[in-house]
Amino acid sequence: MSVIDPLPVPDPLPSRVPTAVLAPSPHTPSFVLGAANRSYKHQYASIYFVRLQLLRKFVLARARRRWRGLSGNPVFVPRVLDVEKGNLCYIIGTVYLDMPLKPNVLEDLARDHSLPAPAPRPKYHSEDDQVTLEDESGRIVLVGAPLRAAQLVTGVVLGVLGAETNGGEFEVIDVCYAGMAPQPDSDVSWEQSGATGAADAMDVDGAPRQIQIEGQETDEWIALVSGLEIGASSPADAQIQMMVEYLAGEAGGLYDQVTSARISRLIIAGNSLAPIVNTNTNEEERAERKARRYGHDTANFSPQPSLILSEYLHDIARAMPVHILPGASDPAGTLLPQQPFPRAMFRGASAFSSFSCETNPTYIHLGPSAFDALQETSPQNTKGKKASTSAFASGVPSASGSCTPSRTLLVSSGQPVDDMFKYLSSPPATRLSIATSTLRWRHLAPTAPDTLWCHPYFGADPFAIRETPDVYVVGNQPGFGTRVVTERGWGTDSDAVSDEVEEEGLEGEGRDKRCRVVLVPGFRETGILVLLNMRTLAVRTVQFAVEGMSAGGSET
Repeated sequence: MSVIDPLPVPDPLPSRVPTAVLAPSPHTPSFVLGAANRSYKHQYASIYFVRLQLLRKFVLARARRRWRGLSGNPVFVPRVLDVEKGNLCYIIGTVYLDMPLKPNVLEDLARDHSLPAPAPRPKYHSEDDQVTLEDESGRIVLVGAPLRAAQLVTGVVLGVLGAETNGGEFEVIDVCYAGMAPQPDSDVSWEQSGATGAADAMDVDGAPRQIQIEGQETDEWIALVSGLEIGASSPADAQIQMMVEYLAGEAGGLYDQVTSARISRLIIAGNSLAPIVNTNTNEEERAERKARRYGHDTANFSPQPSLILSEYLHDIARAMPVHILPGASDPAGTLLPQQPFPRAMFRGASAFSSFSCETNPTYIHLGPSAFDALQETSPQNTKGKKASTSAFASGVPSASGSCTPSRTLLVSSGQPVDDMFKYLSSPPATRLSIATSTLRWRHLAPTAPDTLWCHPYFGADPFAIRETPDVYVVGNQPGFGTRVVTERGWGTDSDAVSDEVEEEGLEGEGRDKRCRVVLVPGFRETGILVLLNMRTLAVRTVQFAVEGMSAGGSET
């Protein structure tokens, strides 16, 4: 009789150390619509006015420092129509791109509706595009080589240095943006969190597993996924089931189980369901349904995809907290910000308090669990609350062994990046470069409301970034990508405080900023799950595949 080797058991047994959702910062506004913003009687022009008033002071402060001491002594002209021909100056306004290929509502209304509408264009960009800059006074045409390298889209607030030509155009010499927003915890660098030399490191699936960051074996990880598209014609059901078992610690070998135990929560960044397809294709059935007014009426659409999604979420929610965002293909409103799903839609998963339905986009502020906070602030801790705060910020192990500092995540389902990608030629523009540019523009969705539908806000622009997050997640992209975006404070010395920094409303502008941008690919096409280290902000991917099948479920 042969002796069967016992299954390996990790020692000690892995345990999932959860993170907790902390109170939001006052500079990270909620995207939940209030009663005042649900009205549709307002004009969209107020959004552009509020955006310009909000970002103008930041652009002006940086423009003064950038162009101080230049030959010619450029002066700031408050109104774009007050520029004088031949005089070197700089102006600030909102970019508007006049694009012949861009959709036009007036042309749609005047079109002959007896003819089928043309297919949507994948790109609005053409050689005939014209860049203009506008403010409260009017609009002026911009020309010059720096504009081609700037990769601008409609809605960006910026400053331009140059002079007006004899033809009435403004010849641009240089461009200045608002820059990255302040980051309150930027004094705690990633190097202090143990990420020295590894801030840009990635452990991509297929790479040697022995490459580990010191202390990484005790770090918490966040799982990021998007584009499940359950109910599609070629679904990835097998890959989704493998991912669910992996997150629950029920799949893989010893290494995989220990790794999955360090995943503290899952964030689903939109497009969980495939676009709805009408199931009644028979002409006779449609005619009978239209004539019937009373009695039993069969539904046009199958509820099966939402039931399947509910079962998957229930299995995951039993193991870890889950955050789910609506996306472009989900049964949610098309106007941004998209509001949370109804919890009742997810049946058993909604019974868990750790299951959260979020807006799109949304800010998620994570940190040590409430148990850790209670232990650190207990009377037995001689250093009290002050010591607890510093420990959380620097990643010192807590009472339960957690090394997680507080982190702010800005998560989007990807509609703003998809829309901005249509404005630019590619190459050189990429989705990753566009996502990083939004941080320097200090605006999440500048093309809203021009070509990206959004609610008609009257006295606010919620898409303006008032605080730089630690991580910016963009879901439903064609491929995986990541980049660390950094920006130094005023001057060469990040601790130096200038006159502009002391001005009201510019506090924190002199500090260094750093943000990890992560593009999460659609799971149905790629089968990729992205893991984010909460301490070092390093990124790695896990890919699920079935032999003989692609991630989308079709044969290879």
